[in-house]
Amino acid sequence: MDFFKSRKESTIWRFKWHFLFALIVLLSLIFAGIGWSIQTPQEKTGQTLLVIAGGLFTLALAYAVFVLLLLSYETVRSLKDTGEKLDNSSEMLNRQSTLLVQIAQGVRLSDTAKEIVFRDAEQLELGEAALNKLHQHDFDQAETMIEAMAQQPKYHELAARLKRMADRYRAATEEGRINQIIAHIEDLFSQYRWAQAGAHIESLIKTFPYSDRAKTMPARLREHKDRHKRELLAEWDLAVRNKDTDRSLEILKELDLYLTPAEALALKESAVTVFRTKLHNLGVEFSVAVTEKNWKKALETGKEIVQNFPNSRMAAEIRSKMDILQERARTCAKETS
Repeated sequence: MDFFKSRKESTIWRFKWHFLFALIVLLSLIFAGIGWSIQTPQEKTGQTLLVIAGGLFTLALAYAVFVLLLLSYETVRSLKDTGEKLDNSSEMLNRQSTLLVQIAQGVRLSDTAKEIVFRDAEQLELGEAALNKLHQHDFDQAETMIEAMAQQPKYHELAARLKRMADRYRAATEEGRINQIIAHIEDLFSQYRWAQAGAHIESLIKTFPYSDRAKTMPARLREHKDRHKRELLAEWDLAVRNKDTDRSLEILKELDLYLTPAEALALKESAVTVFRTKLHNLGVEFSVAVTEKNWKKALETGKEIVQNFPNSRMAAEIRSKMDILQERARTCAKETS
């Protein structure tokens, strides 16, 4: 329920309720003053005015309490919306970080390998951008984007699929359009793409503000996120009990997007144990590789230690010897080629 549609309306509304409150209080004081001045044992008019003044003052207090509760509700709702947007932003930043890692790795890949690595992610982003415009009823922009994709051979299939979706959406009734958007949001839920789902939900509510189903979607988003967090926590517990260090670290990285500070603190002890175990295992691998003079393996393991445990003493020692490791790895590669 949106009591304040805009900042301007919110400011006007606050001015109006202040004015109305002051007016009621002023009237109660006027009635009280008049009633007090003319009050006599024989004159009941003064007593009546005093009763009216008391009623007006009580009304003013009740009105003030109602307004304060209303403002508190709006503040809480605004904070909740802001929190959800921050969560979505955090997820987007994490995805961008993952993409940057892929780009860094892609520097060493062939053109064909790069195409395989980036194709799916790129098409997902392009598809979401076009669907977002479509669901916002910006049909011209959506059509322009789809036509631009169709001109690129690698996007022919994506463009054809989006074109079919756009045609079906434009031909649907309002209820049909809502169903299509919600179906797409549910699909995003199943892929754990919360930021995109949140963006579509926000667009859905703006486009169909009177739809009861649209209004339930933010709660559905929170429900799905909480369920996935519980699943990850269960997987984390199982991986830790099975001493599956690599799997534990994978889960922990994903869990980082969901945990509250209190929950993160509760996992701290087990997480520290997992990190220590992983670092120990990598240290053993590094030592074995150096002992066997397998410099390529030693260099790879050393880089992994430096990248994943940059603040450890082992990483500092390896970092100081990195030039030697690289030189020996190059020499070994030349000798074997």
